Amino acid sequence: QVQLVESGGGLVQAGGSLRLSCAASGRTFSSYAMGWFRQAPGKEREFVAAISWSGDRTIHADSVKGRFTISRDNAKNTVYLRMNSLNPEDTAVYYCAAPRGSYTFTLALKDFNSWGQGTQVTVSS
Repeated sequence: QVQLVESGGGLVQAGGSLRLSCAASGRTFSSYAMGWFRQAPGKEREFVAAISWSGDRTIHADSVKGRFTISRDNAKNTVYLRMNSLNPEDTAVYYCAAPRGSYTFTLALKDFNSWGQGTQVTVSS
């Protein structure tokens, strides 16, 4: 497994922006796709965005498309989630995750076996 540490969460007003970071260690980062998920109170964890191992392919959930952008820097073993135009419905704990298989581009939560501790994002109205 890979060790993942998220940072960058916080409290922001509606319409504001945040950039989340996820630092990875423990295996060859550049061989693995990465994903961001979120979980709001009382709700199930949901997919937010994913990026391929080389960074040339990305996908974003419909709820965040056009507002959030996933990216990665393989030289720094870090994946990012840029979040713009935040609204209160984006309030959640955000997790980065890595799938169990290398060179596997997936959106399915069940395919991810390495998770960070999560970072809280709170958007006030």
